[in-house]
Amino acid sequence: MGATRVPGLLFGGDYNPEQWPEEVWAEDVRLMAEAGVNMATVAVFSWSRLEPRPGVYDWGWLDRVLDLLHEHGIAADLATATATPPPWLVREHPEVMPVDAAGTRLEFGSRQGYCPSSPVFKEHAVRLARAVAERYKDHPALAMWHISNEYADHTLECFCPESARHFRTWLGKRYGSIEALNQAWGTSCWGQHYTSLDQVEPPRKAPGPVNPSQLVDWRRFCSDALLELFGAEKSVLREITPDIPVTTNFMSILHGLDYWKWAAEEDLVSDDAYPDPADPESHVAVALSYDLMRSLKRKPWLLLESAPSAVSWREVNVPKPPGMMRLHSLQALAHGSDGVMFFQWRQAAYGPEKFHSAMLPHGGTATRGWQDTLRLGRDLRDLAEIAGTTTKADVALILDWDSWWGLEAPESMPSNRLRLKELLLSWYAPLHARGVNVDLARPDEDLSGYRVVIAPNLYMCTAESLRTVTGQLVVGPFSGVVDPNDHVHPGGAPGPLADLLGIAVDEFWPLPDGATQETTAGTARTWAEWIRVQDAEVVATYQGGELDGLPAVTRKGNAYYVSCLLDDPTAILSIEGLDLPDGVEATRRENYLFLLNHATTPKKVILPAPGRDLLTQQDLEGEIEIAPRDAIVLKESSDTPVYP
Repeated sequence: MGATRVPGLLFGGDYNPEQWPEEVWAEDVRLMAEAGVNMATVAVFSWSRLEPRPGVYDWGWLDRVLDLLHEHGIAADLATATATPPPWLVREHPEVMPVDAAGTRLEFGSRQGYCPSSPVFKEHAVRLARAVAERYKDHPALAMWHISNEYADHTLECFCPESARHFRTWLGKRYGSIEALNQAWGTSCWGQHYTSLDQVEPPRKAPGPVNPSQLVDWRRFCSDALLELFGAEKSVLREITPDIPVTTNFMSILHGLDYWKWAAEEDLVSDDAYPDPADPESHVAVALSYDLMRSLKRKPWLLLESAPSAVSWREVNVPKPPGMMRLHSLQALAHGSDGVMFFQWRQAAYGPEKFHSAMLPHGGTATRGWQDTLRLGRDLRDLAEIAGTTTKADVALILDWDSWWGLEAPESMPSNRLRLKELLLSWYAPLHARGVNVDLARPDEDLSGYRVVIAPNLYMCTAESLRTVTGQLVVGPFSGVVDPNDHVHPGGAPGPLADLLGIAVDEFWPLPDGATQETTAGTARTWAEWIRVQDAEVVATYQGGELDGLPAVTRKGNAYYVSCLLDDPTAILSIEGLDLPDGVEATRRENYLFLLNHATTPKKVILPAPGRDLLTQQDLEGEIEIAPRDAIVLKESSDTPVYP
């Protein structure tokens, strides 16, 4: 893999040797080599072992681990170990622990116990990152740096006095003056007018609804505060090891962090993904998140954590049935990952994750899980040539974190049932079912290269970027409602999109739970709107109820407006795809066609072109059958035309 200087596809997982006697380590690396593991993530939660006392380091055990890995041809994704502070730091400086919105300071005893704004925590974290980098900068096992772990998983925000000071500094840079902040936040409402920035506090628990403009800025600030922490460590690593790539593991489509901004600071996008084996549609949602990871840099990414079987944190932790671990892994490759990594290598004997599955289960090499590990290792060796290949998509889904944060403010909205992930999936799922490759895109980038651009929702919208769309443009409901300060546009929705769409929203018409609204384009749920056509044509109308006969879907030139949540909104568009049976997924990386059968029965598919299955080395053409939870990776000839 070019980004880490490890050839082929990456295979391995989190390795926590400090949880085991040293005599176990030799067996670990021997079995890793047997399975084809070529990378291990090391030292993620090792701060207290590496620095048992302030400024006193114990490197010996990690030296031996890295030496062992290198001797067996295994590279290291080496963590800076700053994901959890050591007990001595928390006891000497209890102010580093986060405070919740009700004012309670959280206690040590889990992970991610730190305030993102704490200068004490940042100082110690940067110092440790420097010490680790200086120690291992020339170690031959070092292939990639792993900063912290799963930012915002447990600690997204802190409401302590230090966070308040940091928030005020951030606001000062954003607005420049208290007058500008008052205008942006609309503080004349409910008597919230500030006369000094020192009066501003984080949106702690209050007697009633909190200013929504303040909440949106708080979300922006929290994402930026953690990114600032990441950047402080990255600067040290870049200084000492400029040629070693840096990553931190994302958490799929996470509400709390603006991954567009974060990905710009990474050398390699990596993700942790845990689709639920009990959900027969989970492969669709995870495909959407994988496409986001691929889209963040428009290049291959890395699945850095996944579960070989059951996890340990759901109410009921269902294991993956035979074939699913392999199928889920191949799905990540299909959507652009240049490897498959797991949490974790050896299943833990104690702690909160002792029942979380691993590549090497409690039962050792006699288990089904170990055989799955061996098989996947062989598959990844057979598929090594796909590393570095890219994906072309003609369809883009717009995802904007500012708009998301505004849309899902906790109170004061026409309906709290509009959830952006669900809106994205409502468009993505039918495209996915037809084998259409999809990019995720920012609303402020050049969108002229796409045949279809879909904005399922742009609650917060300035619209200029949408004017670069040369293909079909689709805008979903409750879009163009507010400006970046969460103020309603003059004249109401769709605000700056009005001339582009040729309509005006007269009134939002959210539907009660369980209610539906029929239209000539299908059934709508959750949301509808009373709209007035200005200079657009009506594509579909509402049928029955208070909206009977009113426009539901309109079109002006190449721009559609869909005012409701349709069961299959893509039916209004002419998007070519494949005729795939239920449960079969088709995704392309250049001239490699992945066909994945997520169903529990065999499925027949007609290949668009002949080719060779890299998993079986069989030549295939015409109609083929894919076994349950099985896959085909077809290498087609280079002159095969690319379909959607």
